[in-house]
Amino acid sequence: MQNNKIPRSDKTLLIACGALARELLALIEVNNFDHMDITCIPASIHNTPKDIPEAMRAKIREHRDDYGRIVALFADCGTGGMLDVVLAEEGVERIHGAHCYEFYTGPSAFAELAEQELGTFYLTDFLAQHFDRLVVRPLKLDSHPELRDAYFGNYRRLIYLSQRIDEDLLRAAKVAADRLMLEFEHVHCGYGELETSLRMQLEGRNGGQENNHLLA
Repeated sequence: MQNNKIPRSDKTLLIACGALARELLALIEVNNFDHMDITCIPASIHNTPKDIPEAMRAKIREHRDDYGRIVALFADCGTGGMLDVVLAEEGVERIHGAHCYEFYTGPSAFAELAEQELGTFYLTDFLAQHFDRLVVRPLKLDSHPELRDAYFGNYRRLIYLSQRIDEDLLRAAKVAADRLMLEFEHVHCGYGELETSLRMQLEGRNGGQENNHLLA
């Protein structure tokens, strides 16, 4: 719930990937980052990364006049640098990283995983829980399973980067690996460096305000 006594002009808006929403809200609560609001770009946009930069621009312009500061919690995610071009034009900074997965593993650990096997498909808690909605149906693998080779023929393994210890999510991740015919690995990283990055970006910004709110 939002505390209406706090003017938005005194708060920071985080524009995040929808896949990070649950974890961000948990971190904000645990760390008492009560001066923040969150608005999200739907996670499904990763299926068309060319759309990410302008979606980010639209969010920034929608909320620019309401908040004292805006931070993008979005990696490059396949935009080929175009997201950073838009953010530079709009004067908004972002947490660094080529992929959202780096927010959990940290860049060095992620680079090591990638070096071990370039053909790796990654799942987080969110993607494991919504695998059918975000991967199977948008790629039409449910109606055209033969497309599996076109999309994933160069992949060799699936790594589940878990934030929570949850047997249901672990089973869902294993089912996803079986469906894609990939070797399965599980790496528990919790919130990883997402919390560290938040602190680095937002340290000292808490002016004593209360509460946070996930915007529609």
